[in-house]
Amino acid sequence: MVTNSYSTSFSLGIKFLHKEFQDPIYSIYGFVRFADEIVDTFHDFNKRELLEEFKIETFRSIERGISLNPILNSFQCVVNHYKIDLQLIETFLKSMEMDLDKKAYDSEGYKQYILGSAEVVGLMCLRVFVKGNQTIYDNLTPYAMSLGSAFQKINFLRDLHADYLGMGRVYFPNVELTKLDPETKLSLENDIELDFNKGLEGIKLLPKDSRFGVYVAYIYYLKLFKKIKSLHPERIMEERIRIPNSQKMVLFASSYVRHSLNLL
Repeated sequence: MVTNSYSTSFSLGIKFLHKEFQDPIYSIYGFVRFADEIVDTFHDFNKRELLEEFKIETFRSIERGISLNPILNSFQCVVNHYKIDLQLIETFLKSMEMDLDKKAYDSEGYKQYILGSAEVVGLMCLRVFVKGNQTIYDNLTPYAMSLGSAFQKINFLRDLHADYLGMGRVYFPNVELTKLDPETKLSLENDIELDFNKGLEGIKLLPKDSRFGVYVAYIYYLKLFKKIKSLHPERIMEERIRIPNSQKMVLFASSYVRHSLNLL
């Protein structure tokens, strides 16, 4: 319900995964979405206190093997079944804490935030996709981190308007968004492209029963990325860039054909 409410793109992508992976990935998405909502939307409450309580209950539920919070109960089941490293969860929650205070990031802070908010989430999902196989997990770890990084950086570009004007946040280091010029935008896009290319290499190495769903997410973000690249910096500062649902369905259909014919 949480995934379907917040993200049509991820909801569709998850539906293309093998059935055994769908509930675990829904559970991971629900967990990270809840944490993100605490720091982004609960403006009339003590966010730090709420996030700390959420963190305590997260690790308590994992230790106990149960929680009365249905989101955390689903998540702890996945963590315990697939033996997800608790340090990944700790790193993710640390990035959420950063959103409580930080409004601008230097290069080191930017890398730390990307690691916690995106790369480790990719690793949680990878743990599910390889069914806990440590050897495959270790081999695919750098690719999953790059793909998560690419997705997050595209989110940053897509959400420049909301993040900067709505919350006063600037994630990209050493970038003055009020004067975002084509050269700076191109530099950011080139960095994303490197992550994208490495991420695609990893998708091709995934087990077939998880490959297509991840490829669908990749294709959607690639389309979004190409649209952002085609726009002037002023445009992405004025609105949230979107892909219409009708175009998403066409993308997913063509992706299925390429996957079926082993054309990835």
